[in-house]
Amino acid sequence: MGGGSFERYRQRLRRMRPNVYMGGQTLGRDDDRLAPGINVIGETYARADDPAYADVCTAISHLTEEPINRFCHLHRSVDDLLRKQRMTRLLCHRVGGCIQRCMGTDALNALAVVTAEMDEALGTGYHARFEDYLRYFQANDLCANCAQTDAKGDRLRRPHEQSDPDLYLRIVESRDDGIVVRGAKLHNTIAPYADEIIVLPTRFMTERDGDYAVAFALPADWEGVKLVVRTAAPFRRLRLEAPAAAMGDAESFTIFDDVLVPRDRVFMDGRADPRVIPYAGFLALLFAHYHRHSYTGCKPAATEILASQSALVAEYNGIEQAGHVREKLAHLITVAELVYAAGQASAYRAERSTAGVYIPDEILTNAGRKLAGEEVYNEFRILADLAGGLAATLPLEGDFYAPETGELLHKYIMRNPAIPAEHVHRCFRLIETTLVSDLAGVMQVAGLHGGGSPQMETITMMHRYDVEALKGIAKYLAGIEPELPRYERASVTPRKVLERYRALFRQEM
Repeated sequence: MGGGSFERYRQRLRRMRPNVYMGGQTLGRDDDRLAPGINVIGETYARADDPAYADVCTAISHLTEEPINRFCHLHRSVDDLLRKQRMTRLLCHRVGGCIQRCMGTDALNALAVVTAEMDEALGTGYHARFEDYLRYFQANDLCANCAQTDAKGDRLRRPHEQSDPDLYLRIVESRDDGIVVRGAKLHNTIAPYADEIIVLPTRFMTERDGDYAVAFALPADWEGVKLVVRTAAPFRRLRLEAPAAAMGDAESFTIFDDVLVPRDRVFMDGRADPRVIPYAGFLALLFAHYHRHSYTGCKPAATEILASQSALVAEYNGIEQAGHVREKLAHLITVAELVYAAGQASAYRAERSTAGVYIPDEILTNAGRKLAGEEVYNEFRILADLAGGLAATLPLEGDFYAPETGELLHKYIMRNPAIPAEHVHRCFRLIETTLVSDLAGVMQVAGLHGGGSPQMETITMMHRYDVEALKGIAKYLAGIEPELPRYERASVTPRKVLERYRALFRQEM
């Protein structure tokens, strides 16, 4: 740790092989179009170097007992989960939205749990291999993307049933020095400016899907890895520089074109050892679970960012005391606090795994993420309602400083004479970014689908929740059953989830 973490990260990016493609061009990591996303990651490094944020943005490595960035840390306690959630919320406030780096943290924690489970049950050596990788990751303060979602092809067919077997990433060759993989992973936020790409399975696998039960990590510029990206950023500012105007996003369609993965970077290989195949579904589930818990930090922040703009524009429009305004703001605050509370409660109910890593409660985490996803478009509607149409029709920034139009535009954008015209202009520029820029569209869809859509949270919750036991309350109250056993919703432990995957696997054999 220490000052200069962000600069060391940028130097690593500059040294990377150019394998980022956009619009038919090959980009270096120093391309201006990637700078807004890199600036977001910069906050995760700068705040870790900032004493005011050290309590949430740094941790002590359980491997080396040295201070590390919390984004490189495994959750070794309930307090770690709570601090991670709080860190995510605070950092999202600073960048105006998604902090992006959490997916690498979530992948590391999921791998730590599952590799230890495999080693204990099967006698494999994956966890020791993973810990060697984690030491390297922490020592270099690396930033990772998690590549999980496959192209999938026909959604009604399993990986081995696809007409094109490459529509799920798979092992195509096993060698003494490693495995060769082919396929693509989609929706990969941060990939073009990550140090590493961590690849995980996307679903439960059957015995015939052994080639697809694979997990590994590679440098993002590894030979054969192609990152086809689209970027999203606020409209370029000419004079009104502001924190939100410097931030952005990049998403990658990540292609593995017969890529050799060295053996020491392979953390699951279902071709070499079919016994690990049931763990593919467990790993997919666990990453999604950790990522949804991260969302209980970032989604409250995203809601608060919208609420803050709603409150400010209501003040500037002179309607802040109107009853409907207060009702709308109260709704936003309610959603933010309930989602955050669900994440906190799930951390307090966390279970310690074989690896010593804590896993938050699954039902509470999914309940919080489901509420957040269902409210996304309503939250944007509230801001649009209170701001009015100006966010979509605001003249270009340059016209506010042109000799012929500048003075007039500043005259006619005024509302309350006590509020300077530039403040009003800055407020609506921010709302323009939030509602009608390329970045706004990406963030709305990401708010719904990131970490899994509300439908996925429904599936997970209903698969885990004991509805039959729940019915017992009604049966007792209706007089159908004479006794009411003491009912408290039981925690669904990772071991129980894994046993279900093993049972499903046996049924498929």
